Amino acid sequence: MEIWINPACSKCRTATKALDEAGVPYTVRRYLDDPPTFEELTAVLTRLNLEPWDLVRHTESSAKPLRTLPRDEAHRADWIQAMADNPILVQRPILTADDNMTAVARDPETLARFLPR
Repeated sequence: MEIWINPACSKCRTATKALDEAGVPYTVRRYLDDPPTFEELTAVLTRLNLEPWDLVRHTESSAKPLRTLPRDEAHRADWIQAMADNPILVQRPILTADDNMTAVARDPETLARFLPR
């Protein structure tokens, strides 16, 4: 399992703590230090079945230029490139299990899908 985190994020800390307590092995990717590429973001969006604007943290100051960018297929690559250029825009934490199940685990119910039952 891999988890994309920002260590300053409380949701990320909650997720890694839950994985640790459950004894789930995982690899941490500090995505601000090791930003995902355009291709990696595209693959994650496919696994999440989301559009890029659904994965953007719109409250970040670097998201301001995106407010006027259309949310359509013609501008999809622009949204993905914005996240690749400014990884702080990416929602977190993103977990990808070994079977490629991927989710933005911001809530306990979603996080629970990655923990042993």
